[in-house]
Amino acid sequence: MKRIVRLATEVSQKIAAGEVIERAFSVVKELVENSLDAQAAEIKVKLLQGGKKLIQVTDDGYGMSREDALLCFERHSTSKISGEGDLNRISTLGFRGEALPSISAVSHVKVKTSESKEKKGTQVERKGEELLDVSDTAYPQGSSVEVRDLFFNIPARRKFLRTDKSELSQIVKYLSTVALAYPEVSFSLHHGKREVFHYPSVQSIKERIYQIYGKNLLKKLIEINYEEEPRKLYGFISRPPEGRKDRSHQMFFINQRPVKDRILQGALNQAYKRFLEKNYFAEAFLFLSLPSSEVDINVHPAKAEVRFKDSRSLFRFIYRCLDQALLKEMGMKEVYVASSDEEVPGEVKEGTQFPVFQRSEKEGEEEERVVPSSEKEPPHPFVLGQFLDSYIVASDEEGLLIVDQHNAHERVLYEKYQQIDRERKWPRKLALLPALLELTPAQQISFEENKPLLERTGFGVETMGGRSYALKEFPDIFSAGEAKEVFLSLLEEVKEEKFEQKKEALIATLACKTAVKVGEKLSFKKMTYLVEELFKTSNPSLCPHGRPVIVRISRKEIEKGLRRD
Repeated sequence: MKRIVRLATEVSQKIAAGEVIERAFSVVKELVENSLDAQAAEIKVKLLQGGKKLIQVTDDGYGMSREDALLCFERHSTSKISGEGDLNRISTLGFRGEALPSISAVSHVKVKTSESKEKKGTQVERKGEELLDVSDTAYPQGSSVEVRDLFFNIPARRKFLRTDKSELSQIVKYLSTVALAYPEVSFSLHHGKREVFHYPSVQSIKERIYQIYGKNLLKKLIEINYEEEPRKLYGFISRPPEGRKDRSHQMFFINQRPVKDRILQGALNQAYKRFLEKNYFAEAFLFLSLPSSEVDINVHPAKAEVRFKDSRSLFRFIYRCLDQALLKEMGMKEVYVASSDEEVPGEVKEGTQFPVFQRSEKEGEEEERVVPSSEKEPPHPFVLGQFLDSYIVASDEEGLLIVDQHNAHERVLYEKYQQIDRERKWPRKLALLPALLELTPAQQISFEENKPLLERTGFGVETMGGRSYALKEFPDIFSAGEAKEVFLSLLEEVKEEKFEQKKEALIATLACKTAVKVGEKLSFKKMTYLVEELFKTSNPSLCPHGRPVIVRISRKEIEKGLRRD
């Protein structure tokens, strides 16, 4: 029986299109990359309904002739490579020759383009795989691509497109990122009649960061510039102990291409490990230049991921550059790795001392060390003390418990805040002097989408015009300074589609921000209270973000280690 058949051309082309074009953001990305490769000095993006109804990308690049305007819709057509050998020397953003054919296969497309300064150009219209029109048109040098009714011929794919604001948010994030890599290019974005942003061309990455993120972020950054032929690393990183609870401000570029890569991210986080509090992350805008032969960018349909020829060597280079920059900033001497008698992790050198328990400051508190007893509930663990000002050490009948004080308090507060939210009883207070906020375009979109939820939990924010906002009311659990920081964090973290998921993420963030910190000394009373409250929660073993709260060392393990088993 014949089981394998050759698919019809229109079916195979729709499948191929789906590999490149997943959503409105994918279309914007491909078209903007084409504009940049055409050496545009100005790129304008217009959207309707988050790009689902209309995406228009206009540039002043070098444009196309009529012949090229028709050929660009042919599968595997490209101006970026001409032979197999060029695959190892790709220096442009776009190269696959799949963008316009894939886009036109699932939408209505109109292209206006001209390579002449005399305003003589070509217009091409297509609907799916059908060519509707080719004609002369008056058009300045450059190109304009209109994409309407995305996935009009694939209802199943169109049904899974996200909300208008969600699609817009993703596009804003991408355009803001690519604008960092090309500060010399002017970028603007309109959604309907609204101008979301306009970034005029500037001379430096520093000026672009100021345009997008404002002076408050910029003043926390330090500039770096290191070169070891043939590699160069430059950009901006946060000055310790500044950091964030998320990685949203960790951006990496390879030869001006925005990428996601575990090697780059790992080197960054490793370099900051000793300078930041646990669960805080550096802010970084890092640009890596290296020969195209050292990196393969043809490993992902959307070209977001890359593969390096020598990832281990590259990791060491990035880590070394960042480590030197941080040590210099902190006024510390460079530390070199020992060779022959390097310390083995886990070994303790003779004479090394470690802080063990935080003793009570009041002698009278010794009498309070009584295990709570009740006929209705079992006794809670018996608190012994604090280790490294970060962990509560307790014991029960089964052995020792090491309790992460931050994660424990986060779990306790999370469930208390859930109860407050259910009863709609968030305590609020008015700011004596409203805190002024300068939001990025992405933060503006997030605020508009989540404004009812933020108001429900006590945040009252009013627009002051442009990108300026005033925080006038906030939950009573915060100081004014904390409220500003928490509000900005929420705009980055509350991104789930469903309301309940957003609400849970918001409550978890509130709990995290108000919990006791790692490195904070606690009195014996506070430790006892915290452990008692922890074991009243629905899940004492995990914090709301899924991190462990308790490490248990059983009595059997202790006796075995001391050879008393």
